[in-house]
Amino acid sequence: MKILVTGAAGFIGYHVVERLLQEGHTVTGVDSLVPYYDVRLKQKRVALLKKYPRFTFSRISLTDYKRLEKLVQETKPAEIIHLAAQAGVRYSLTDPWAYADANYLGTLNVFEVARRTKRPRVVYASSSSVYGANTEQPFREDQRVDRPISLYAATKKANESLAHAYNHLFGIEMIGLRFFTVYGPWGRPDMALFKFVRAAISGDVIELYNQGKAKRSFTYIDDIVDGIVRLVKVKPQARYEMYNLGGTEAVELVRFVKIIEDRVGKTTRKKLLPLQPGDVEATVADCSKARKDFGYEPTVSIEEGIARFVDWFRAHETFLLSLERGKQ
Repeated sequence: MKILVTGAAGFIGYHVVERLLQEGHTVTGVDSLVPYYDVRLKQKRVALLKKYPRFTFSRISLTDYKRLEKLVQETKPAEIIHLAAQAGVRYSLTDPWAYADANYLGTLNVFEVARRTKRPRVVYASSSSVYGANTEQPFREDQRVDRPISLYAATKKANESLAHAYNHLFGIEMIGLRFFTVYGPWGRPDMALFKFVRAAISGDVIELYNQGKAKRSFTYIDDIVDGIVRLVKVKPQARYEMYNLGGTEAVELVRFVKIIEDRVGKTTRKKLLPLQPGDVEATVADCSKARKDFGYEPTVSIEEGIARFVDWFRAHETFLLSLERGKQ
């Protein structure tokens, strides 16, 4: 198939595009290369993808509707996978406009171009953050998501509502995927695993929020990619659906750090901090709906996933340590 992937220079987008190319698809990648974190990492991902002859890259901001529509009309993708977004919970308190532009306006333009060019489906990234103030664990898709506790989460919930309207009015299949703390090689410098491994190697202090008691369904990137690829193989049926994509188990932050220390071979210095504004104590995924509907089954344990990440970090250590630190 011909597939359009937004956010192709991002962490998840890069891995999704690579898998699709390996399976023989033709992929057009879109990304604006916003410098939320060191843009050299995004450029490196794009350079790796450009080694595939069936990949083309367009540097476009999704807020520019005319350029986006022109690209879709020219490439005529059978599928649109919308992964572009302004990431980060805490940064949304600093620059909420970035989230309004990238997450809401950008998504509106993707949905609208799908309508005007008669694409049958959009698969788009949501987030476990939409569960907000829910306290019942694990999180299920039928729980309330109308009480976001971060501005980032509010934009993601808005995307889900917008998708429902487009499905209801125009019959476009809208599939939202609520990702749970994705990690792995080529991950973002502002995310916990990257920061912790970097600190362990460099001897820096690790900051642990909620006194290290935060609990997450850490999800290895290959398991996320497998879920997305499985889903796009299902014929569009004009549905509106939400799916959790989470890891094999929920892990406390203190255990997460211990596994990193064991793999790196160094004990870290830690600074315990309170829960930060916008953060939740636990995000635990119930993935039974995705398992039932398209066979989603995460397989990479937290120990194996961290081992793979550390090995990758060591292999690219000079480059990775030279990157600017993330905004969070």
